[in-house]
Amino acid sequence: MTSPFALVPTARPTPMSTLTRLTTRLKSRHLTLLLALARHRSLTRMAQEIGVSQPAATKTLAEIEDIFGGPLFTRSRHGLQPTPLGQLALVRAQHMLQDLEHWAGEIDALRGGYATHLNIGAVPFVSGPLLTRAIEWLGGRHRITVTLQRATTDHLLQGLRSHELDCVIGRASAIAGARDVWHELLYAQYPALIANPRLARRLARRQPDWRELASMNWILPSPATPIGNMVTELFVRAQAQPPLPVVEAYTLEVIEGLLAGNDDLLSIVPRDIALELCKNQRVALVPWDFDWQLPPISLIRRVRDVPLQAEERFAEILRELCAAPDGA
Repeated sequence: MTSPFALVPTARPTPMSTLTRLTTRLKSRHLTLLLALARHRSLTRMAQEIGVSQPAATKTLAEIEDIFGGPLFTRSRHGLQPTPLGQLALVRAQHMLQDLEHWAGEIDALRGGYATHLNIGAVPFVSGPLLTRAIEWLGGRHRITVTLQRATTDHLLQGLRSHELDCVIGRASAIAGARDVWHELLYAQYPALIANPRLARRLARRQPDWRELASMNWILPSPATPIGNMVTELFVRAQAQPPLPVVEAYTLEVIEGLLAGNDDLLSIVPRDIALELCKNQRVALVPWDFDWQLPPISLIRRVRDVPLQAEERFAEILRELCAAPDGA
C-alpha cells in the first residue's frame, strides 16, 4: 500500500521554461545580491552592505531561488555555503556584471567620441614601447580607448576568465590544454643576464661559471612563473644548486632600482627588456650567451562565437608591430 505521505516527484523544468524564467524575471539587482551573499556568507551582513532590511533580503533570495528552480545556499557552521546550483549562479553572475561594466565603458567611450573600449592585460616582461605604440595606434586608427592591467600570466588569466579582461598578452605555456581560451603567437623572447654596471664589468672578464653564479645574490621572479621555472632548470642542468633569491620580484622598476644600488646583485630578464633597462645606464648587460629561450609571448583570448571587433583591431596592430624589425 502506498503511503499517503510519499513525496510526489517534481517534474524538472524544461530548458525553455528555465530560459523564460531567466529572461523575464532575473534582474541585475539579483546578481548583485548573490555576489554580496557569497562574500559575507550571511544574510544579515549582506543586507547591511546593499542597504536593505534582512526580511527584504530574505524575500529577494527566495525570488532568486524560485527563478533558478532550487536552493542556491545551505546553512553550515561557517555560514551560508553555495550549492552546486549556487556555484553556477555565482560564476555566471560575476561574468554578467563584468560584461555590464564593460558595456558601460563602451557607452562612455562612444559618448566621448571614441568607437569602443578594450580591457587588456599584459605581463611585466612585455616591452613597454611595444604596448605604448599599440595603444597609440588603437586610439589613433580606430578610436578605441584602453584599460591596461599588468600582472603575472596566471593572475591575468583569472581576469580573462572572469570577463574582467578582454584579452591578455602573456605566455601561452600557462594555458596548455585549456578549451575556453586560445592564443596567437606574437614573438620569441631570449634571456639576458643583467647586473649593476660595476658587477657586469667584473663578470665580463671571466668565463661563465654557473656554480659561482649560484652563490651570488639574485633578484628573480617566482619559481611558479615560466622564467622562474626555467632559471631553476638552468642551474640544475649546470649541476649547480639553484640560488634562493634575495628578492623575488617581477616589477621592472624594482629590479632596475635594486640592481642600480647594489653591485652584488644579478637578475635574468628577457633580452628586449634588458635592453630597455640598460638605456639609463643604471643597469648593464653581462655578455654571456644562453643556450635556451623563454616561452614565447602570445595574445591570449577567450573563445567566442563572434570575435570582438576591438580585439581584432588590437590583434592586427600587434601583428604589424611584432613583424617590424625594430618593433615599430
